[in-house]
Amino acid sequence: MDAPERYEQLLAFLDTNLSTPVDRQEAADGSVRFVGGEPADVVVSLTETSVIVSEFAGVWETPFTFAAKPRRVGILKWRRLPETALFNALAVLIKGARESRLSRFRVCQYCGQRTAPEWMHDDGVCQACANQHSGAIH
Repeated sequence: MDAPERYEQLLAFLDTNLSTPVDRQEAADGSVRFVGGEPADVVVSLTETSVIVSEFAGVWETPFTFAAKPRRVGILKWRRLPETALFNALAVLIKGARESRLSRFRVCQYCGQRTAPEWMHDDGVCQACANQHSGAIH
C-alpha cells in the first residue's frame, strides 16, 4: 500500500476510534491534530511520518485562560510499520491515553459528578459546586 493511501486510512481510523465528538484541525505545516471527547481525553497529531498520541491535560494560566498541555503517551513512525501492527499499536496507545485521562477525573462530594481535573476547585469539589456551596469566585 502506498503512503497516501495509508495516510487516508490513518485519518479515517482516527476519526472513528477517538471519543466523540472529534475535533479535527489541519495545521499550516500539513499535520492534522485530532482532539477526542467532551471533555477532551485524547489528542493525536498526524504528520507525514509520525502519529503522536497524548493524554489531554492542561493548566489554568490565569483564572480565565486555560492552556492545553497534552502529555505524550507514545509515537509511531507509521511508514515503517506493517498495516496490522500499526493499527493495533495505535489502538493500544489511544486506549492507554484515554484510561490515563479518565483515571484523573474526581467525583464531586456535592453533585456526585465525575469531573475532569481542570474543572475541580479542589480534590473533592467541582468548580460549579464550589461557587454554590462555599462562595468561591472564579
